Amino acid sequence: MIVEPKVKGFICTTAHPTGCEKNVERQIEYVRNKGRIKGAKKVLVIGASTGYGLASRITCAFGMNASTIGISFEKEASGKRTATPGYYNNKAFDKAAADAGLYTKTINGDAFSKSLKDEVIDIIKNDLGKVDMVIYSLAAPRRTTADGTTYTSTLKTVGEAFTQKNWNLRDNTVSDATIPVASEDEILSTVKVMGGEDWKEWIAALVNADVIEKDAVTLAYSYIGPKLTYPIYHEGTIGQAKAHVSKTAEEITGEYSDKGIKAFVSVNKALVTQASAAIPVVPLYLSVLYKVMKEKDLHEGCIEQMDRLYREKVYTDAGVLIEKDGMIHVDDLEMREDVQEEVMSIWDKIDSDNLLTLADTEGYWMDFYNMFGFKIEGVNYAEDVEV
Repeated sequence: MIVEPKVKGFICTTAHPTGCEKNVERQIEYVRNKGRIKGAKKVLVIGASTGYGLASRITCAFGMNASTIGISFEKEASGKRTATPGYYNNKAFDKAAADAGLYTKTINGDAFSKSLKDEVIDIIKNDLGKVDMVIYSLAAPRRTTADGTTYTSTLKTVGEAFTQKNWNLRDNTVSDATIPVASEDEILSTVKVMGGEDWKEWIAALVNADVIEKDAVTLAYSYIGPKLTYPIYHEGTIGQAKAHVSKTAEEITGEYSDKGIKAFVSVNKALVTQASAAIPVVPLYLSVLYKVMKEKDLHEGCIEQMDRLYREKVYTDAGVLIEKDGMIHVDDLEMREDVQEEVMSIWDKIDSDNLLTLADTEGYWMDFYNMFGFKIEGVNYAEDVEV
């Protein structure tokens, strides 16, 4: 069938298999061109199919020559409905890794469940023995815990409502948007889904099954951003969850100090993802940030960020490079003083009339479509493809 993008607001309901494959190949080529990284050998990536998780897996496999196991929850094609982009990304990764002679195994299922943890542990035992790196990059809207309770995450503020400029994606206008205050139950639920509890359960399961190496490293990802978005990211429900992730990193490192296992949080740059596209205010900030960082030749996408993270921050001669707050920062270019001053200067004057001039809306949409395999160079979208 001929696959075209079907966009509804901030969601694309179709994905192009060839475009997704080309996008994965482009990321692989980037890492290969950067040369070898002396790093992990056997890596488990929890949340491996898109964005930072996929880029992390590509960096480990094609930068470090690591064997990788990837976990994600994706939907196959059904009738005229295409599969999810992550499904096609996983297929493309597995093919490229196999062609390169690298061990690869991709598991499709609920990473929160005990049954999937048990399945993955069996695979590690049988195929790899033990893993020496665990990357936790899970982005899910809900989680069902062992007692059968289902929690749903919420994108809201804490304490008081937040009103700020917002880019209306459908009509290219700028107007105020208000993000409401979360209830205590909504805060708790968001922390349950997006916090560090499941990350810690994964490490405990791997340790108890003796399938994680002594002195292994585990990473989770976070975002802080500028004061402009603090009410959403740093102080809102997401921020509460991310604070829990940071606390969990300390707990993991402390509890498994006898085994030398160390947990870190990497604070990454703001990028267009399926999650960020859904948050009011953020797309406008992203489009302004893109313009500024591209003009300064500082812009990075997911693969550039993850390659730099592992090449320059994690596997260095001096060990893992952390900042004063105890976290790794690859948001350093985004948060440079000159970058943020220019972003805020634009922010103060941006409106519906000058939006297309002052913001990189085209770059935003290009990244958005690329996520789903569209507008990728070298793909003939007029051709029939098998979905």
